[in-house]
Amino acid sequence: MKVFNIIYKIIGQIFIVIIFLSTSPVKSLDKFDKAENLSNYFSGILLLNNEQYEDSLTYLKKLNGLESNHLNYSVIYLYSLVNSGKLREAFSYSKKLEKQKLDNFESDLISGIFYLKNSNIDLARKYFLKAKNRNKNLIINNYVSNSLYNWSNLSNLDQATLDLKKLDKRFENLKKIQNIFLHCYFGSQNTNQLFYEITSDQRTDFSRYYYFHSLYLVSQRNINNAKGIVNKALKLFPRNLLLNQLKNDFNSNKNISVFNCKKEKHVIAEILYITSNALSSQSIYSQSNFFLNLAKYLNEDFNSYDTLLAENFYKLNDFKKAKKIYNKLSKYGEAFNWYSSKQLTRIFIQQQNRTEALNLLEKSYNGLLEKGIYETFDYAEFLKNNEKFKESIPFYTKIIMQVTKDHPLYAEATDGRGIAYERIGEWDNAERDLLASLEVNPDQAYVINYLAYSWIEQGIKINKSLGMLEKANKLRSNDPYITDSLGWALFKLKRYKEAKDYLQLAVKLLPADPIVNDHYGDALWKNGNEIQARYHWNYVLNLEKTEKELKKIIEVKLIKGL
Repeated sequence: MKVFNIIYKIIGQIFIVIIFLSTSPVKSLDKFDKAENLSNYFSGILLLNNEQYEDSLTYLKKLNGLESNHLNYSVIYLYSLVNSGKLREAFSYSKKLEKQKLDNFESDLISGIFYLKNSNIDLARKYFLKAKNRNKNLIINNYVSNSLYNWSNLSNLDQATLDLKKLDKRFENLKKIQNIFLHCYFGSQNTNQLFYEITSDQRTDFSRYYYFHSLYLVSQRNINNAKGIVNKALKLFPRNLLLNQLKNDFNSNKNISVFNCKKEKHVIAEILYITSNALSSQSIYSQSNFFLNLAKYLNEDFNSYDTLLAENFYKLNDFKKAKKIYNKLSKYGEAFNWYSSKQLTRIFIQQQNRTEALNLLEKSYNGLLEKGIYETFDYAEFLKNNEKFKESIPFYTKIIMQVTKDHPLYAEATDGRGIAYERIGEWDNAERDLLASLEVNPDQAYVINYLAYSWIEQGIKINKSLGMLEKANKLRSNDPYITDSLGWALFKLKRYKEAKDYLQLAVKLLPADPIVNDHYGDALWKNGNEIQARYHWNYVLNLEKTEKELKKIIEVKLIKGL
């Protein structure tokens, strides 16, 4: 599969190069009369496409002057500059393009943001207007340029509200957010109510705006209500990083001044962040990082922006850059430290450095001044998921002793402890916990599956297990593990034809799993398909993930059958 992914990626990169070249005038090829220039350009584009911005810049810099004949060069060069954090160079290059009348949407945006950063609102407005008036194919660019121009051209609340209403109807939720910031900017008495309305919306996750609501109340010297908002929000969103850190900052009387709705640059930075987040959710990382770096430039103290940047690099498998950002974030407070530690351990696990991951999270957890139930649960889950089953049990127990049965963590903690008990061979304790989890939350498909499959493997309660797995299958249709368990229950009940159908589907859903393929091989044998059964058993023998014990069992089956 990795080989195919690499091939597809290379094809995609070549496709992008072709697009860049084919959309330019024929005369642009004059610059490519030397093989070295062509190589530099190809390398620059491919590295940018791979999100290797600094390396891309190294090649693209060698082609200075190419923008006069090849319009796309200036765009990718600006992307490489901004995504490398070289905003001043990007501004200088944008001014060069303007002098040559080769400016574009990106250069207008960069110039406007540079002037805004330096408190020259009139010049910022000029460039945002230029960006707004350009023909833009991307709806997201329309939204950004119109929004930024509006915020640089504020006169009064009524006019600003009218301008906001003219934005594309597809951005209704984003317009609601901007509307709150407008009221906040102009000191409207409706600001507080608008915050309450947006955070009360059940259809969309506006949890981030509890944070801004609290900051607004702080600016109004209403500290007690600000703290109340944070405490209320954390009951609904207990793992929200911004809210947890804000609570810690309140407790330590730390000065909070990372966002001010009366500063255009702060609001515009948030608009750029929202845009970046939307692009990241669609895996459009170059553009996401472009808008995100512009947001960071305007409000460099708002650490929330770095969390998205690090996540983007993680998704791109650029672990070196992600780790650098997480190490930086860990210094900004206890909540950021715990969050960063969890993210770093995720990277270490990906890099198959489990020992360092375990040591890091243990140190981070022990260093927490206040070990809440959610931090304890996350640590217990980490230990269990990394095969430290016995070590995880006391932490699960601590949670179970602290929460009531109707608390969301009760079902999760009893499930987690049940799995840990089962893995260390304490079945009676495991069964008790898994049943307790299902008692308070009977529709947990994966808990049902774990308990039922465990019974099947022990040769007990198979009819009951089948009924439970049929329910789990309705809750999570086409889940490969549940489908496999359902087929295996039918197999144990000697309903071989039905078992074969489910296990065949499980193999299609999870083709490289040793146990699923072994089960399917058994079902094939019992249905008289002995050649096909041996094929699947042989396949399991050659899988890297197949455990030694299973290999021994299959070697016997290949000789003797079932």
